Amino acid sequence: MNSDLHRLFPALARLPEALAREVERQSTQMNVPGGTLLFDAGAACQALPLVLDGRVKVSKRADNGREIRLYSVHPGELCIVTVSCLLGGEPYPATGVAETALSAVALPRALILRLMAEHPPFREMAFNLFAERLTGLMQLVEEVAFRKLDRRLAAWLLSRGPTIATSHQAIADELGSVREIVSRLLKQFEEQDWVRLGRERVELLDPDGLRRQAAGN
Repeated sequence: MNSDLHRLFPALARLPEALAREVERQSTQMNVPGGTLLFDAGAACQALPLVLDGRVKVSKRADNGREIRLYSVHPGELCIVTVSCLLGGEPYPATGVAETALSAVALPRALILRLMAEHPPFREMAFNLFAERLTGLMQLVEEVAFRKLDRRLAAWLLSRGPTIATSHQAIADELGSVREIVSRLLKQFEEQDWVRLGRERVELLDPDGLRRQAAGN
């Protein structure tokens, strides 16, 4: 079996012999370029990709086209939306895109259900990640519902600085807003000499000013 799979997903390194053979037999190697759509809302869920290298963005898109990132899946992590759909036999409620070139091993639904039922370490790994993701999603809901966008934007810039190579649209997608509002706030930040704006580039000039803004001071 792939040595990276054992290293990144230790629960699979301790499989009973029969399950180990099934994982070896039924696993499918995935190698896709960045930007590849992995799943979309409403699509049937057939397999779980175990990320070995790269990153997956999981997001929710509204009918008006606005989008918000729910979380990212890094090597050694499970996509909890996918696990939930596999367990419940439901279609995807969100969208998954390879943010970078992605290497993964896909396991089919029937095998995932068997691993959950017969191998406690795998089940515990999935439930632990469910708990972590739920906490993160609750924080996201609190951010979007209760914290003003200017404060969220300042905090987001601080977490990505000192130089951020991205578009205003991409920032808006991250924050669940629209480009026009984000651009207006960034322009205000530039007028305060907190940032310098360029073409798909934001440079932090005054982190302390941004920290005060993020804190609501």
